[in-house]
This record gives sequence, structure tokens and C-alpha cells, in this order.
Amino acid sequence: MVTVRDVDARKLVWAAKEELKQVKDIKPPDWSRYAKSGVSRQRPPEQPDFWYIRGASLMRRIYLDGPVGVEKLKTFYGGRKRRRTKPARFRKSSGSVIRKLLQQLETAGFVEKDKKSSGRKITPKGRKFLDNTANKVAK
Repeated sequence: MVTVRDVDARKLVWAAKEELKQVKDIKPPDWSRYAKSGVSRQRPPEQPDFWYIRGASLMRRIYLDGPVGVEKLKTFYGGRKRRRTKPARFRKSSGSVIRKLLQQLETAGFVEKDKKSSGRKITPKGRKFLDNTANKVAK
């Protein structure tokens, strides 16, 4: 059986994005069109379906690394902040975007809080969702 580890990450995220659009619990908030995804970014995301892309990417990341917390995810999605004449430095991503998406993924039943650690882990429903999407991508 094909799993998330067996397929290309980009193809999996794009296919999972289309599947997440069908889930009614996952909707981008009004402010998501205007907010930057982190301090290292100059402008808000230009993709109209950024919210679903980030949600699919978060699910994949939790599948592979889980249980994982918001701080670790902020570090993963962070980037280089250019500071004019000073050297560039790493800055973390926006926690609000990640937090709101994780809350929506929880209400959809794809992710749950881990009782042992302070992070979140993928549920069997989320694992099935990603494995079925990976299977479609592999074919």
C-alpha cells in the first residue's frame, strides 16, 4: 500500500488541497486574504487557495513528525528576514495561521491533541485521508 512517505510531497499537497476544499469544516477566515504568513514575508500570500495548501502541508508535516506543537511548526514554516543593510536572520512563521488551521483540522477530525505531549497528532481518519490521497497520486 502506498503511504505519504512514498509519493512526491508537492503532488501530495496539491491533491490533498483539492480534497480539503470539499471538507465543510475548513474555511479560510476573512483576515487570511490580508495577513502575511510570517514576519519574514513582505506581502500576504498571492494564491487564492493558500489556506487549503497550508492545511494540507500541515497535515503532512504532522503525519511525518507528529506529535508536534505550534512552536515547532512555526519554526518549520519560517524563513529569512531581510533587514536592509544588516545581515538577514531567521524568523518564525505566523502562529495565528497555524493555530487556526489546527483548530479547524481538529473539528474536521483529522488532528487531535496528544495527551502525553503538548503537541498534536494525526487521527486514524486523518491518516486514512492522507494515505488515500497518496494512493491517488501514485496512480
